[in-house]
Amino acid sequence: MKMKLTVLAVLLGMTVSANALAKDTIALVVSTLNNPFFVSLKDGAQKEADKLGYNLVVLDSQNNPAKELANVQDLTVRGTKLLLINPTDSDAVGNAVKMANQANIPVITLDRVASQGKVVSHVASDNRFGGKMAGDYIAKKLGDNAKIIELSGIAGTSAARERGEGFKMAADAHKFVVLASQPADFDRTKGLNVMQNLLTAHPDVQAVFAQNDEMALGAMRALQTAGKSDVVVVGFDGTADGMKAVEGGKLAATVAQQPEQIGVIGVDTADKVLKGQKVQAINPVDLKLVAK
Repeated sequence: MKMKLTVLAVLLGMTVSANALAKDTIALVVSTLNNPFFVSLKDGAQKEADKLGYNLVVLDSQNNPAKELANVQDLTVRGTKLLLINPTDSDAVGNAVKMANQANIPVITLDRVASQGKVVSHVASDNRFGGKMAGDYIAKKLGDNAKIIELSGIAGTSAARERGEGFKMAADAHKFVVLASQPADFDRTKGLNVMQNLLTAHPDVQAVFAQNDEMALGAMRALQTAGKSDVVVVGFDGTADGMKAVEGGKLAATVAQQPEQIGVIGVDTADKVLKGQKVQAINPVDLKLVAK
């Protein structure tokens, strides 16, 4: 009998230890992992989750709102304590947020806002301010009345809308002649193709503002091929490739976000929410203009 009690005590002790060591699961649903910016965001979140003792599940929505919704649906039955989501589209993500709300899973948005559903906190850079920074830098290089082409991101994302609004503020203030503003979906290859097409119609362009570094690098390649390396190209995000192009004198500047820091702050905010602490509705992450 004594031996049975000892074995039972040991087993109970093992159960308590296992429960004490069990990690809460936080989920991170990313718009795409086919973009260096979001890979850095994921890496920052992973490091902070490891540091704080959380199990982080990362799912890739592949820039597809339907895939995003399926990802969130999957997470609602996997014991997820909190959802960090980087929306594919600010409007379309509303259904995914509402699904998490119904499952009583707190939601924190990263980089892009959600237009619908209840979100406890939003972590992002000030995209409007960044867009204005880019425009002011072009004015500093070329003066007022410069002839500009703008490459915008994925329509429907808050990042594309806000960066465009900030740039327009600078464009209006400096009387830029905006020759064209066309989406290239935050994609390098599309940035190259769109820029090639626009150059045919607007060979007199003096500067390009691309709403992310991937499009800026595509535009830069198109300009180099056309023998127009004197055109000022400004990107946005401060990715490793973008910073390298600035350092090499190929890209004039980039408005540098800190994607890794967005991931870190996202997990820190999640930690506070799960501990019942009060969090800010908006957690801003610093921006800086990087030029050679």
